[in-house]
Amino acid sequence: MTANELRSKYIEFFKSKNHAEISGQSLIPENDPSVLFTTAGMHPLVPYLLGEKHPSGTRLTDYQKCIRTGDIDEVGDPSHLTCFEMLGNWSLGDYFKKESIAFSYEFLTSKDWLALDPRKISVTVFAGDENAPRDEEAAGYWKDNGMPEDKIAYLPASDNWWAAGPTGPCGPDTEIFYWVGEGLPPAGSNKGTDSANWMEIWNNVFMQYNRIDEKTLVPLPKQNVDTGMGLERTNCILQGKTSVYLTEVFQPIISKIGELAGGYQYGTDEEKDKSVRIIADHSRAAVFILGDQRGVTPSNVGAGYVLRRLIRRAVRHGMKLGIEKSFLADIAEAVIENFRCAYPELESNAAKVKSELTAEEDKFRQTLRKGEAEFQKLLPNLMKNPKKIISGKVAYNLYETYGFPVELTQELGAENGFTVDLDGFKEAERKHQEASKAADAGQAKGGLAEQSDVATKYHTATHLLQQALVNVLGNQVAQKGSNINNERMRFDFTFERPMTKEEIQKVEDIVNQKIKEDLPVTMEIKTLEEAKAEGARALFANKYGEQVKVYTIGRDAHSDWFSKEVCGGPHVQHTAQIGDFKIQKEQSSSAGVRRIRAVISGGLPLENS
Repeated sequence: MTANELRSKYIEFFKSKNHAEISGQSLIPENDPSVLFTTAGMHPLVPYLLGEKHPSGTRLTDYQKCIRTGDIDEVGDPSHLTCFEMLGNWSLGDYFKKESIAFSYEFLTSKDWLALDPRKISVTVFAGDENAPRDEEAAGYWKDNGMPEDKIAYLPASDNWWAAGPTGPCGPDTEIFYWVGEGLPPAGSNKGTDSANWMEIWNNVFMQYNRIDEKTLVPLPKQNVDTGMGLERTNCILQGKTSVYLTEVFQPIISKIGELAGGYQYGTDEEKDKSVRIIADHSRAAVFILGDQRGVTPSNVGAGYVLRRLIRRAVRHGMKLGIEKSFLADIAEAVIENFRCAYPELESNAAKVKSELTAEEDKFRQTLRKGEAEFQKLLPNLMKNPKKIISGKVAYNLYETYGFPVELTQELGAENGFTVDLDGFKEAERKHQEASKAADAGQAKGGLAEQSDVATKYHTATHLLQQALVNVLGNQVAQKGSNINNERMRFDFTFERPMTKEEIQKVEDIVNQKIKEDLPVTMEIKTLEEAKAEGARALFANKYGEQVKVYTIGRDAHSDWFSKEVCGGPHVQHTAQIGDFKIQKEQSSSAGVRRIRAVISGGLPLENS
């Protein structure tokens, strides 16, 4: 079974169980400053898991592209990935543990679906602690479906408890594993007794509690189910492969890398294979980020910095394979061809993807030359060190400031009789990564945005701002992204030149005028086709026929309106709640994209809705 077939079968199965298929969302979370990327299939659904009504109903399914940045440096082994796909299904206050477990087991083992060997499946459930009891309910439903007692491992909260954050929705989960060892698993073998030979493929989260504080859990009035299946891992198992890189998800990309590396055959040299895997993963991730509906470009901050790091690490490993010319655009073609059916936006944005990759690659090669020149400047002082050791701090500064790989520092050092303090380098790197991971903290656990009244006001203000920009600058303006917290809003939009002071003032005046008019904000649920026919902006939606929320700002949602957008919310009820709007700065974000930073103050309190 191919990845494309698995993706289709999963959706088909859950649609047969009355789940509505919804579109996977952008890799770049909208209005969520707590994370850089969409890290799990549930991430875009957080508002609905917290109680907001979803326009497509209470049973949902989709496939979602994801990026996790916490273990970039581990990528290179046969299993780690930066970019991956998650297959998901959700119950929003509908069914719970019994049906969720039955659905999962049927899909995995039925001859009509994946037909996996039940003898090679084991599960884990929550063992219980001082906060919540052992999940005998989930274990019981697994037994009802034929799971032997010795294939059920009871593990602590660190393994089998999900939480949205320090407070809020939480609950036990059950994880599903498949045997990847030789033959059949021995009696009594499960994840608790043998972690090496059981690979996790699916996680079903049961949100049944609300955490009030560190010691207080109360049952949720509406219980939700959130599940996620890793497409690449499951595909690997279905094909009997020992590595995700041996499946058709990666093989066309790996073949292209080998061709560019002078005909290198993957599987003949482990050190070179590691470089091939890094290039394959990082180039795929970079193409997905650049080709996304809300794609970012390489920069020195945030998501753009992660993208830059992925590209540069891929280039460095290309150089290790002897690829001296710019090559990532060629690999991008293989990635796009492999994924264009599932993610048509990659093909639509192919020209941008390839030009950005080439520009960044060329810039990095120049950076390496600068780093080498900087090393030569340091050399006279280094020569004064009688121990002929380059400190880890110096090596890391060359890496962090100039992107100069420590391996090249070692090579240049060796030519002059130096060794590099690699332990010191790793320590400096570790400290930097701890700081970097702070931005990534909690991503796998949900990555909630600030759900405050102020953020809600800012969100509605972005709608007013976008329409005001169109009114002043013309229809070429299109939103490219936004970022909101409790202190400010940031709004990126397509436009080729800096705005004049007069244009900025005019936009600000229009927004404040619409706030002063105290226009009602209304929501209707429609198909995407209907919404677009009415003139609604739907920049990030990509499937016709899907039910969507349409927010209208105006006296009449059908004839007298100022702004109409397809959006997930949240929003104020009327514009006077927003307060005074002030543009602080207008600047370049990237080629052809401008950025506005703005603040609001005052405004009426939000009503409970």
